[in-house]
Amino acid sequence: MITDPFFYAIAIPAVLLLGISKSGFGAGFGSLAVPMMALAVTVPEAAAILMPVLLLMDLLGMAAFRKNFDLRLLKFLVPFGLLGTLTGMLLFKVLAANTVAGIVGAFTLLFLAQRLLFPPRPDSPPPPRWLGAVLTVTSGFTSFIAHAGGPPISAYVIPLRLSPLNFTATLAFFFFVINLSKWIPYAWLGLLDLRNMATSLVLLPIAPIGVWIGVRLARRINPVLFYRLLYFGMFLTGCKLLWDGLK
Repeated sequence: MITDPFFYAIAIPAVLLLGISKSGFGAGFGSLAVPMMALAVTVPEAAAILMPVLLLMDLLGMAAFRKNFDLRLLKFLVPFGLLGTLTGMLLFKVLAANTVAGIVGAFTLLFLAQRLLFPPRPDSPPPPRWLGAVLTVTSGFTSFIAHAGGPPISAYVIPLRLSPLNFTATLAFFFFVINLSKWIPYAWLGLLDLRNMATSLVLLPIAPIGVWIGVRLARRINPVLFYRLLYFGMFLTGCKLLWDGLK
């Protein structure tokens, strides 16, 4: 088990942010968890430590929002997300995690700039499905590498204008499937060792606190404020990931 106090000073806030994002602001702040923890451990270690934490958060999020997900949208998203995780497994030892982080960060900031400079009209059509497929594969891939699948999938789902509850529930179910699919590949890659799992058990009690905060926010927040906070979280994520990629 990791005993460094600095690691826990970073990891506990990271897990809280992840819990809030899993239940309230699906793609914003949650992608900061691995980059934050990478200040104390390597990216693969951080990703492995978060696996049991993510599983618990996914289960809590699905239980809280079990009546609010969009089944039709999930049937479209999940196969492409699984294709992305397969790609991530095959390229895990080829691509540096910082390279992937930089690409995701740049993409996130470009998406936000496009939304700011060319805001969508109320009657604008939803994004084409081919773009949704590409972004969802990207989400599965970046989720496998660094649990940073939120920004790509949000770039497709946000323009669909779901309610905060529908948005949160749909992404909760989507990432449950994606995260569950990563367990065997992570074990095959040697990331799920006793040290990482013991550290994860220490962090596990923090997970329900973050989820509880996120659930309360998601059920009470105004949709306009919800998406503003989501954009702000994506902005912070994009900046941090791009910085990691350029270092």
